[in-house]
Amino acid sequence: MAARLSMVERERIGLGRAAGESMRQIARCLGRAPSTVSREVARFEKYGQRYLPSMADWACWLRHRRPGRVARLAADPVVRDLVLAGLRQRWSPQQIAARLRVEYPEHPEWHVSHETIYQAIYLQTRGNLRAELSRQVALRSGRAARRPRAQAAGAIRSSRPWLGLNISARPAEALDRAVPGHWEGDLLEGTRRGGLNSAIATLVERSTRFVILVGLPEGKLSEHVAAQLAAAMAWLPGRLRASLTWDQGSEMASWRQFHIATDCPVYFCDPHHPWQRGSNENTNGLLRQYFPKGQFDFTTIDQAGLDQVADELNRRPRMTLGWANPAEKMAELLGVATTG
Repeated sequence: MAARLSMVERERIGLGRAAGESMRQIARCLGRAPSTVSREVARFEKYGQRYLPSMADWACWLRHRRPGRVARLAADPVVRDLVLAGLRQRWSPQQIAARLRVEYPEHPEWHVSHETIYQAIYLQTRGNLRAELSRQVALRSGRAARRPRAQAAGAIRSSRPWLGLNISARPAEALDRAVPGHWEGDLLEGTRRGGLNSAIATLVERSTRFVILVGLPEGKLSEHVAAQLAAAMAWLPGRLRASLTWDQGSEMASWRQFHIATDCPVYFCDPHHPWQRGSNENTNGLLRQYFPKGQFDFTTIDQAGLDQVADELNRRPRMTLGWANPAEKMAELLGVATTG
C-alpha cells in the first residue's frame, strides 16, 4: 500500500489547486495516482472549502492517530529539555536530531528524528513546544505552517570589471573545500540611517563554514570596509588567508588596500552569480534570523554583540561537517582546544 501523503505533497496539491491545475497534472507532478489526489482534495472541496494543506495534514493525523498514545517529547522530559535547549540556540530540528546521536551514543532512548521535532513545533498537541518558545526561536522562518522551500532569487549586482581579478583566476584548490583558508564575503544591509543603509560585513571560511562578522560603524565607504576586514582577519595565520571571494559591489573598490594589509588575494564573482559564494549566501540567510531584513539597524549593535552572534552560529552542528560545528573545525586547524 502506498504511503500516506506527506506535508510537502499536500503543499504541492494546495499550490496546484490555487494555480488551477487539474488533478491529473498535480498527480503527475507528485508521481501519485489521480484518484489519490482527487480523494484528498474532495474531503475539503466537497463542502465548498478551499483546500488548505495545513488543515488537511492535521485532519489526516486526527484520522490515523493512536488513541491514548502520548507524544514522544511530551512523555520524556529529558529529551524534551535537550530539544528545547537546541531550539533556544536556534538550531534546526535536523541539527538537534543529529547532534543527540553524536553526543549521547550510549542513550539511544534519547534519539529522536527531526520530523518528531517538527511535529512538536507545528502541532501543539504533539508535545506543545510552541507554548514554551517564541515563534522567532522555534522556527527560523517565523512561519506558522510548513511549506516547500521557494526557489532562490538571483542577486542583482552591477558589473564592475575594474575591481580586480575575476573568480576564474582563483586557484583551483579553492574549489576543493578540503583545502582551508579560502573565504567568501559580502555585506548584510540593515535599515537606513541618515539616508544610507546601515551594514555589516560577513566572512565565511569555505572548508569549516567558520563565520566572522565585521562591524562597519562608518558605513560602506570602501576604504573603511577594507580596513575593517583586514583588522578582522589579522588574527589568522597566513595559511588561513589564502583568498577572499567577494561580490561585485563598490564597497570593495579598495581591495588592493586589503590585499596589501593581509597578503590575501581578492577575487570577484561574475555578475548575477551569487551561488559562486554559496557558503556566504547561506550564512547571510541564517543571519536574517537575528537581523530581520528591513527591520534591524546595525548601528545599534557593537562588535561584541556581533561576536556573540557569530559564536552562536559557529557552535551550531552542521550536516556537511559530519555534525561537528565550525568552531571545532577551526580549532583543529589552529591546534587549540574548544570549550562548551
